[in-house]
Amino acid sequence: MSLLDRIDAKRLPRHIAIIMDGNGRWAKERGEERYVGHQEGVVSVRKVVEAASDLGIRYLTMYAFSTENWNRPKEEVDALMTLMVAAIKKETPDLMKNNVRLDAIGNLARLPELARHTLQECIDETSSNTGTTVVLALSYSSRWEITDAVRQIVAQVESGELDARSIDEETISRHLTTRNIPDPDLLIRTGGERRLSNFLLWQLSYAEFYFTGIYWPDFRKEELYEAILYYQQRERRFGRTSEQLN
Repeated sequence: MSLLDRIDAKRLPRHIAIIMDGNGRWAKERGEERYVGHQEGVVSVRKVVEAASDLGIRYLTMYAFSTENWNRPKEEVDALMTLMVAAIKKETPDLMKNNVRLDAIGNLARLPELARHTLQECIDETSSNTGTTVVLALSYSSRWEITDAVRQIVAQVESGELDARSIDEETISRHLTTRNIPDPDLLIRTGGERRLSNFLLWQLSYAEFYFTGIYWPDFRKEELYEAILYYQQRERRFGRTSEQLN
């Protein structure tokens, strides 16, 4: 029986978040420039989006570029932005064909104008699609997001729009960039590291974590199926006991 055949279609994660790690190391081990690893990583993005769409996964959030990544050498950052523009232009027809909607979270104002414009064009073009929603986390960090949410809430309290005594978890969630997206059920991180790296710290509170040593350029459909099978073996209690679930 194939991995795909073993997946229970009735117990799929609604939302999968992925930290795509290992592009640079993948390239280095092959004697290539880091850019080559990022190029091959784009192929993995395409394959994983296809697999998620075919399965009926509702949301797929991919950590594409962190706030901290701006500190990388300018040549690499420029190459990544150029690659992003080319990839979005190339993949938009397939997103339309597969009924996939694109969205993005993060401090998008920091993106170069061409990257920001190309991204917005794709978001607008795919906005009516009703299949899988692919969310790119770009110029994103969770601490930036939470800090920005706090600023918004404080401003509303100071203006009298919001009563400080009414602030609860839902108030904070409404001010995050993910306000229209359900929290992830499953986090996947490739590349062998076992940390969150400032990614969706609030939203991942109850997610199942799946870590793999496979570098992102080698992570394709079968690897996604493995992660989903792992998720389906987990007992999700949300603070309750096993007996309460039965």
